[in-house]
Amino acid sequence: MKKLSIVIPMYYEEEVVNECYTRLEKVVTNLEGYEYEIIFVNDGSKDKTLELLMEIAKDNKNVKIVSFARNFGHQAAVTAGLKEVTGNVILIIDADLQDPPELIPDMLKLWEEGNEVIYGERKSREGESKFKLFTASMFYKTLNALSDVEIPKNTGDFRLVDRKVVDTINSMPEHNKFLRGLFSWVGYKQYAFKYERKERFAGETKYPLKKMLKLAADGIIGFSTKPLKLLGGLGIISIFISFIILIYALLSFIFSWNNITEGWTSLMVAITFFAGVQLLSVWILSEYIGRIYDETKRRPEYVIDKKINIE
Repeated sequence: MKKLSIVIPMYYEEEVVNECYTRLEKVVTNLEGYEYEIIFVNDGSKDKTLELLMEIAKDNKNVKIVSFARNFGHQAAVTAGLKEVTGNVILIIDADLQDPPELIPDMLKLWEEGNEVIYGERKSREGESKFKLFTASMFYKTLNALSDVEIPKNTGDFRLVDRKVVDTINSMPEHNKFLRGLFSWVGYKQYAFKYERKERFAGETKYPLKKMLKLAADGIIGFSTKPLKLLGGLGIISIFISFIILIYALLSFIFSWNNITEGWTSLMVAITFFAGVQLLSVWILSEYIGRIYDETKRRPEYVIDKKINIE
């Protein structure tokens, strides 16, 4: 019999725990020819999330829990869940029910037809602000413009993948994972599953602007070296501008076009421009160097406090 593993990261989700489990359990128990396991990863929640999950796991041994010692982030939580799966096919889904669990049977049919990565592509996104939609659109345009790998637009981590794909992802030791990018990078037979994304069942988004920017940086830096190459272009432009300023200064001195006071503006513009280019260059370099430093420390991506129903 085939086995479906479901990985669900949880961070301050006490308001949706029971509804999420109820809807998932209703779907998976009606699947013909499939066993199932549900792996909840508690990402350092300090509310009642873990307590509620433990009550569920006590009554259902197919429910497994990985609980972190502190908050390590959404991508780390998904990574930890993928390390524990035992199924032939794996679903990644968030707890907020914006991605309906009722779509699982349709996604499984696509997997049975030979597709190995079935990623959710949002046709619409209910309950999201215009600012969120705009920034998401700009993020994917920027990412695909810089990345060497085509990453589908309007997607998240909601996807159904074959076990061999997960094994490939698990073999990658890198930190600061951008999973939706990695699932595109590994290849295999991919299928865009279009669906209507719903509003959150309850609670608030766990991806404020600060975390979205961190995710965007992980995506761009993890899949492109073009920002580093752009620094070379900035350097050439800066040198070209400096030569223009030099020629202008010499001509101005020879023909007395300006006095010293009038030249103050162009001098300040030149200084601030080059200072800005240098600081931008240092910032881009520091992002890449920071990732290298993070990798060389060889710290684990996360620290597990406890596991429940996992041998």
